[in-house]
Amino acid sequence: MIKRTQFLVALLALSLTIGGLPAKAQPVEPVLLAVPVGRTQGIFSKRDVEIRAAVLRAAQPTGKAILIFRGWPGIANLEQASDAWRSLNFMRAHLGQFLDHGISVVIVDCPTDQRALRDRANPLSCDDNYRSSTQHAEDVRRLIDHLRGVYGIDEPYIFGHSYGTLSSKWLALNLGNAIAGSIHSASQTRAGGGAYTQFGYTALRVDFAKISTPVLHVHHGQDQCPYTPYATVVGYSSGQNLITVRGGLTNGDPCGGTHPHSYEGRELVATQFIARCILTRETPQYAGDD
Repeated sequence: MIKRTQFLVALLALSLTIGGLPAKAQPVEPVLLAVPVGRTQGIFSKRDVEIRAAVLRAAQPTGKAILIFRGWPGIANLEQASDAWRSLNFMRAHLGQFLDHGISVVIVDCPTDQRALRDRANPLSCDDNYRSSTQHAEDVRRLIDHLRGVYGIDEPYIFGHSYGTLSSKWLALNLGNAIAGSIHSASQTRAGGGAYTQFGYTALRVDFAKISTPVLHVHHGQDQCPYTPYATVVGYSSGQNLITVRGGLTNGDPCGGTHPHSYEGRELVATQFIARCILTRETPQYAGDD
């Protein structure tokens, strides 16, 4: 991911396909995977631990895929393939931006021994202690190996949104060249308090200088979620490889699936530019209103 001026050249080359027009979404349904990670859980009755994922495969795959780690509560709770849709957030209506250009989409769940919930919106596990661990990297590595062998995916891009960026950052560091790059959207950089202290406290411990593959940051300039301040991302990225989304709406929960935090009113623009960066390895400075 190089310079803004170079992006304009690449953008002209893509203008007939993904330039100013929305891609036409493919009629594709997710396929549920359950990949054993090599350990068991349970006391009296042992069962294999699995990492589950839902795959939406491009009709004409290029070997590229975006592996999505969802925002809060961070646990996709995939029991059947259709459960994938609730984890897609702002990308849901615009998957054609990826699929129509050969980029498959994979929604990744926490492994089955890390899926405890107080209720549907509040996790008890899959916290920073797991996400920052080498175990997390090894679990995802097994999934990547499966995707390569079964689907021919050899260029996986790790994508995290909001709390999901705790995974995307640590995986970018710990997986090294096993991935093609990492994308960090609306990055959480402040931990929750009280019962949620374990969620977000390692966010600023990742040394991006030690990440060996391309990194892209995407953030709305008016993100109002207290756990994902824009200024912090500008600070540690020094404005490099950072797309600032502008404009849009301010409805609902400032940390939820709408609002600038999730690019409300700019969902298509944000998705288009993420897809372009995967295809061109170039990073524009802004997306949306000037």
